[in-house]
Amino acid sequence: MKICSVVFQLFVVLCVFQGKSRNFTGICPSTWNPLVYLDYNNFWRTMDKMGKEIPPDAPWDAPHAEEWDKMTMKELINKICWTKAVRDFATVFVNVNVTSEPHEVSALWFLWYVRQCGGTSRIFSITNGGQERKFKGGSGQISEKIMERLKGRVKLERPVISIDQTGDNVLVETLNHEIYEGKYVISAIPPILTTKIHYKPELPPKRNQLIQRLPMGSVIKCMMYYREAFWRRKGYCGSFIIEDEESPIGITIDDTKPDGTFPAIMGFILTRKAVKLAHLSKEERKKKICEAYAKALGMKEALQPVHYEEKNWTMEQYSGGCYTAYFPPGIMHSYGRIIRQPVDRIYFAGTETASQWSGYMEGAVQAGERAAREVLHSMGKISKSEIWMPEPESKDVPARPFTTTFWERNLPSAPGLLCLLSCTLCLTSVAAAGLFICKKGLVARN
Repeated sequence: MKICSVVFQLFVVLCVFQGKSRNFTGICPSTWNPLVYLDYNNFWRTMDKMGKEIPPDAPWDAPHAEEWDKMTMKELINKICWTKAVRDFATVFVNVNVTSEPHEVSALWFLWYVRQCGGTSRIFSITNGGQERKFKGGSGQISEKIMERLKGRVKLERPVISIDQTGDNVLVETLNHEIYEGKYVISAIPPILTTKIHYKPELPPKRNQLIQRLPMGSVIKCMMYYREAFWRRKGYCGSFIIEDEESPIGITIDDTKPDGTFPAIMGFILTRKAVKLAHLSKEERKKKICEAYAKALGMKEALQPVHYEEKNWTMEQYSGGCYTAYFPPGIMHSYGRIIRQPVDRIYFAGTETASQWSGYMEGAVQAGERAAREVLHSMGKISKSEIWMPEPESKDVPARPFTTTFWERNLPSAPGLLCLLSCTLCLTSVAAAGLFICKKGLVARN
């Protein structure tokens, strides 16, 4: 299967805030304000610094796990960020990456999430980042090709309603009353959906409590097709962030095919907006999205799409939402270590259980392979040390390191600079006052 480089990575990424457009430099919008620049720099730097304290495979064991887990990301953002511009952008950063609101998610969980995806630059970048590549023909081919190789053994439209471990074998019953029997079961669905299954014997208390506490994110994925990729005439890549609350779309990516056919902008209606706009008809959402694109790009062509498709993931009964389950405050430290623990002969996979790129397809692959090796170990076929095998680095698309400059590492924060200037001004004033007093003979000299 071929992977292609996203064709828009050489163009300009756009950020739209309160009707004004700004180009992206790195992973944040350009700004004329030095205090805002320092605040951006300090936010990314602090996020990565805190994340490095968190073990990717056991975030609940981090030195500050309990403290950070009691804190929401909104509280952490308010603590780190000094300017409104950076607080607003940090909110978008949370919305885009985990389709939930900063006040909903644990700071420990979100710091871990960014950390195990390689840090702020890796997770939020297009070039050399989490959004750089896509599959020719679509990523759905992976499931389809696996299904072909298994030759009829994949059973679709068979929701599981019960798992019985009381006998020699595990019995799995589906909604249409089919019974499947085996030595082991691997569950790879979102944790909260496992509450739909009846278990014999019942799940252990902590597992039962955990799966009730992990909601799914909210997002509507929107595909707007045009006759041409008109945005490229202005040098735009089709990827932009719209911070205005009135815009339904929060972030977009150019989804034109590599050969230039089927020009399209893929947009995401995120979290609170997905809930707010869910009652509208498909046509009403389409109209609002086109208007938002036309305003953001300053191009009337955006009002004339040739086709529109959308996927409201919050309506999906057997996913519950997208992209992944999130941990509210207080859950990861108290219950997180249960996420991968087997229950007798039931083993758990799914992207939420991964320790690298959790929330992504890569995380789902890692989790599936790890759960399969756990079963192989239980069968006596491999040793315990072989369960956690590192994922091999891609030979075709190796991840290049992100580097930071001396100034990015050492510049003060915005309040730090103001404090420094204040101290300098204070010392200068004291020295000037002392010199004046001495010259006027207001104090006796030795």
